[in-house]
Amino acid sequence: MNTLKIMLTAILLAAFAIPESLSQEKNSKFETVEIQTSAICGMCKDRIEGDLAFERGVRKVELDSETKIVTIEFRKKSNSKEKLKKAITKIGYDADDMPADQKAHDRLPACCQKGNEPH
Repeated sequence: MNTLKIMLTAILLAAFAIPESLSQEKNSKFETVEIQTSAICGMCKDRIEGDLAFERGVRKVELDSETKIVTIEFRKKSNSKEKLKKAITKIGYDADDMPADQKAHDRLPACCQKGNEPH
């Protein structure tokens, strides 16, 4: 009887441990990064979130308009923080220590260019 209880306990513990380990393995394929941008307004938010959504491996993008920090969740094998920062600069915005691509910045609407007040 004791052996049966021990076996059932072991089976139950294993049943609960397996889904948790699979969940951790699944999440380890993704990374979340935060990047400081030079975004100014809601149009900037829409542009950054919309364009980054099409970058390889990106699963989720959200720009906080107040802090100007974009949070990106992406597949580790498909992309990197440096590549995503470069993508932001090509949209026309600063990304952490990387300055915006000047030509892309100049193509932004006047209200979205650096030096303007948030609106």
